Amino acid sequence: ELDESSMEAMEEQKQPREDTPETKPASQGTTPANSDLDGKGGTASTTAPDQEESSEAGSGSAPYTKCTPPPNSTVCDLSNSRFDICELCGDARTIGQSSTVMYVPHTETSDGEEWSIRAQSRKNIPWVKKVTVKSLNTSQPAPKCTSKHAMPAIVFALGGLTANVWHDFSDVLVPLFLTARQFDRDVQLLITNNQPWFSKKYMTILSKLTRYDIIDFDSDDQVRCYPHVIVGLRSHGDLGIYPNLSPQNYTMMDFRLFVREAYGLPAAKVAIPYKADRDDPDKKPRIMLIDRGKTRRFINAPYIVQGLEWFGFEVVKVDPKMDTSLDEFARLVDSCDAIMGAHGAGLTNMVFLRSGGVVVHIVPYGIEFMADGFYGKPARDMGLGHVKYGISPEESTLLEKYGWNHTVIKDPETIRSSGWDKVGEVYMTKQDIVLNMTRFGPVLLKAIDFIM
Repeated sequence: ELDESSMEAMEEQKQPREDTPETKPASQGTTPANSDLDGKGGTASTTAPDQEESSEAGSGSAPYTKCTPPPNSTVCDLSNSRFDICELCGDARTIGQSSTVMYVPHTETSDGEEWSIRAQSRKNIPWVKKVTVKSLNTSQPAPKCTSKHAMPAIVFALGGLTANVWHDFSDVLVPLFLTARQFDRDVQLLITNNQPWFSKKYMTILSKLTRYDIIDFDSDDQVRCYPHVIVGLRSHGDLGIYPNLSPQNYTMMDFRLFVREAYGLPAAKVAIPYKADRDDPDKKPRIMLIDRGKTRRFINAPYIVQGLEWFGFEVVKVDPKMDTSLDEFARLVDSCDAIMGAHGAGLTNMVFLRSGGVVVHIVPYGIEFMADGFYGKPARDMGLGHVKYGISPEESTLLEKYGWNHTVIKDPETIRSSGWDKVGEVYMTKQDIVLNMTRFGPVLLKAIDFIM
């Protein structure tokens, strides 16, 4: 069953992409504190910090040790509700053009088995490409290696719901960090269902996970032999990492600091820009206002900018579809103390905020139930403040469309019980926002207090 951001992603996939490069990535080569400020209905509350921030992504994590095949264990684990994963320790051979990975077992008593898995973190999406994993028995000949490698490899799929930045991170980049970071770049990535724009857009992150060429698995004509291959990506939850499920004890704080390090942003202990330049009497806290282009738009955006300036902010207004490189956009977010926007993929850019930054999360009418899981908890887990403001019916364009007596306004729970499709149709795609800055003001003050 698809969630609301999945529906949003599918809508975006219907639109032509302007940033898709013509060139393909290489297909050859061998070589702190948490704070949640809940501002529903103009009130707010705070939660005390409870998480120490490490000064280096992955610090204190257990180092990777060479994998050895355990006795009498299955190659593939299909038990997780989110993802399937296969881990081949010993003699693994990838055959890209047939989307196959073969395992030559170390025991002579092994029975031949075969699995077909979607090699991404959302195994229930039917259009994610499958990879076949075969464990050979003693009577089956192993394909001859045409290239041999000393490093491990990870085979995973793109496609799915990518092209929506929330899904880019939640479905691929965070799971890839969970799966690949342990190797300290000494791992090769083989991508099936390759999307050239993805590799180009996120190459800064990918190059911090591998020092080798990225292989376009579908067009690879080699039989590559590796001592260790993982097929699929591990995932803990929506834009989330749970340390108790990671042998390396990774956290979302580790992930955010890893991303910041990849883009060359200031180190973990550098204060947010306002605090770093507090001696400047003219310094104002800087907030990025994300103005969505299609749905859940701010109808009164100029008035919102004026109101934010009245509260003492320097406002950086951006369009989430702005034509700029992610490297440039990451630096722009880093220069801000807070990021503000309506519930949607643009808020995912909070990964570029400094520790102590604040996410100001405007929740459209009727979808309060999904707000915390997609953005609130991830923000807190990354050591950021989180302000959540649920708009009133008067602030929603749905009121004018349906009126006070319609179920859409009177009883959102009934609409929700009709399923995700109805929620998406009504509250996600038909709704825009007319933000009441007077009602919103007390909540915004909580974000200011956190920054100060």
